[in-house]
Amino acid sequence: MASEAFPSGLSQSKMLELLGDTRALKEAFEAGDLPAVAAMLQSTLHSLENVRLDIGVTGGTGSGKSTFVNAIRGLGDEDPTSACTGVVEMTMAPTPYLHPKYPNVIIWDLPGIGAPAFQADKYVQRVLLDRYDFLLLLTSESFTANHARLAREILQQGKRFYCVRSKVDVDIAASRSRRPSSFSEERVLSQIRDDCVQRLEAEGLKDPKVFLLSMFELGKYDFDLLEEAMVRGLESHKRHAFLMALPNVSKPTLERKAASLRKHIWLVATVACGANPSPVPGVPEVACDLFLLTHSLEGYRHSLGLDQHSLIRLAGHTGRPLHKILEALHDPKTKVTEALVAERLGQASGDASAFSQELLNVPILGPLAACGLSFATVYRMLRTSLDMAVRDAENVLLQAFPDNPDPDCKLLGEPDQGPQLGGEDRGREGGRAGPLKTCPAPGFSHGTCNFTSVPGPALGDAGDAEK
Repeated sequence: MASEAFPSGLSQSKMLELLGDTRALKEAFEAGDLPAVAAMLQSTLHSLENVRLDIGVTGGTGSGKSTFVNAIRGLGDEDPTSACTGVVEMTMAPTPYLHPKYPNVIIWDLPGIGAPAFQADKYVQRVLLDRYDFLLLLTSESFTANHARLAREILQQGKRFYCVRSKVDVDIAASRSRRPSSFSEERVLSQIRDDCVQRLEAEGLKDPKVFLLSMFELGKYDFDLLEEAMVRGLESHKRHAFLMALPNVSKPTLERKAASLRKHIWLVATVACGANPSPVPGVPEVACDLFLLTHSLEGYRHSLGLDQHSLIRLAGHTGRPLHKILEALHDPKTKVTEALVAERLGQASGDASAFSQELLNVPILGPLAACGLSFATVYRMLRTSLDMAVRDAENVLLQAFPDNPDPDCKLLGEPDQGPQLGGEDRGREGGRAGPLKTCPAPGFSHGTCNFTSVPGPALGDAGDAEK
């Protein structure tokens, strides 16, 4: 179990580097001063929970900028807090939209770039490019010289951007209507992508990558590839905030959220055992902060869309009876209480002693053994609860969309699961985004699950990007 808690790729130096004050934290670990360690990590949890992320969305008039701003926040166009949408340019100045559950994640709806006299340098000054962590450059038709000019200016400013061709569902429907006997969705998508790439290359952009999306079926087409690229381009602490804020539109999205949450289970467990611990009713050998653990488990359910509000909202927007969606839950409780946490700690305490002993062999983490069985029990409880929530979230996704024709999209835990989504064979060619076979969640852009933050860092890995 120790290898689950502390992966071999997480070196002592890497962990300390990511947690900030390396010297003080290392000295506290080596001295076995658990309260000091917990206090420092508690500060880390607080700062990471409030990290700010700014995303700019720009493009031509009618490209779907505002609809994308709404969809990425898990809202429909008619939600009271949604960005205004329309067939004419609705955004006259950079407009910030806070995520409904993560106000530190801000999506900026930027003015359109379709004017004939468009000047990229003046536009950059107008929208204050420095404020954004990255930008999305949208078009609903072909990319133009204005898009290319803006892309070059963004590159000169040292910022990341992603080219998005929106409304591909409209093109697919039109092609199917015109040529029903010879229609091929894959061929239509390939033609759209090739046209976009060729036009950007003709304007001087080298090896551009274009992602194809439908704003009303956000989980389809290239959204998983776009999500993967955006996540990879962020620093680890902002990566976690971005993942938690994403709507649950596909199985790969859920998998990335779960991986990020798993990476900081040890951090939450350390703080829970080392800062303000109290005896757990019914589990006398365990002392921890039940309030923090309740907050964390509640956060798991919110981030994965399993809280009561999210499930009711999902049923309303998909037309599925709520009781059918609830049938997909192995754990039907939609609210976490301290009594429930205490019960799960009791269940986890049975075989925690072996793990507690193994901690003594992990570099710098010996002080955690000073918690006795508490750390091992808390860690095991958090991991089991998260795994259960992930399984339920995937089952809910399938229950909400029973007409999904993809035979490879199976419930978590079913035998013979086949290739994992998000692997290597996703249709890439020459480094460009290719067609994605995923588990789409049509309609999620019209009011998907809301989230509550679970504090903790997304610990870095080999894919951490330089800013």
